[in-house]
Amino acid sequence: MIEGLYSVSGNEIIETSLQNNGSIKLIGKGDGNEIMLQEIKKNTLAYLSPGESKELFEFIYILSGSISIKAENTEKIINSSEYFYVKGLKELVQFETLEDTKLLYISSQPVFYSISERLNELRKIAKVSQEKDLYTHNHGARVQYYSVILANRFNLGKEKVENIFFASLFHDIGKVDVPDNILNKPDKLTDFEMDIVKKHPKTGADMIKDTYYKDLSIIIEQHHEWLNGKGYPNGIGNNEICIESKIIAVADAFDAMTTSRPYRGALTQEKTIEILKSEAGWKYDGKIIDELINILKEEKNSN
Repeated sequence: MIEGLYSVSGNEIIETSLQNNGSIKLIGKGDGNEIMLQEIKKNTLAYLSPGESKELFEFIYILSGSISIKAENTEKIINSSEYFYVKGLKELVQFETLEDTKLLYISSQPVFYSISERLNELRKIAKVSQEKDLYTHNHGARVQYYSVILANRFNLGKEKVENIFFASLFHDIGKVDVPDNILNKPDKLTDFEMDIVKKHPKTGADMIKDTYYKDLSIIIEQHHEWLNGKGYPNGIGNNEICIESKIIAVADAFDAMTTSRPYRGALTQEKTIEILKSEAGWKYDGKIIDELINILKEEKNSN
């Protein structure tokens, strides 16, 4: 074999990490560079973040399938045999697989182990969420969509945006301990039943605190706190609530009101905005509500 030339069979994988929504395989590395094969199932949300270094270069070639990238009110579809790359990325970019997708992922810095560790933890968390209530899981994905857009609009920085990406997806995971007959009750909850529901933010925070995602605990715990101190579970006020929770709270309220539930039908977007405006300043952050309204108007104008 010629010195410096390496030939590798398809079975010689350095390491593989399996998840519910696919897998990632490390197939080559050297001088800080990594080459990976990633398989992602249809309708999976994923993201690319700015990274710690401005020199980070990431190249993704779609071997099969397709993905949708949404940023700044635009959508770009990347299909099989097409590629994209990022360098000097300034905000988190979210994308979704439109079908089962296989991609070649090349990074100028080691990322495999951090990605595989995160995905393994997510697999465990998602399994609990999906087994409990499909609505809760799908609701999380919808809340995540607007939460990430809002986070980028407020220029929160890489770490906070990433935390919002994950915390918004699993903000209701604590509902695993809420009985189904309460979650799906078509009538008004009793005070006793409501007290059980009010425990879910703390339950969710406790479930996360000993995982790779321990930094998300406080965000999950605070997502039902109100600015006037009358929320739950701890009744804290405006200055004590982190910005990540304030953003998720608005996206959460918007999706909850515009989605049908056992106890009521879905409200129109117009009615939901009217309610959110009336709750600005005492329940939710008014600036976040205003920005969500701007985003909804932009989406309407683009259709």
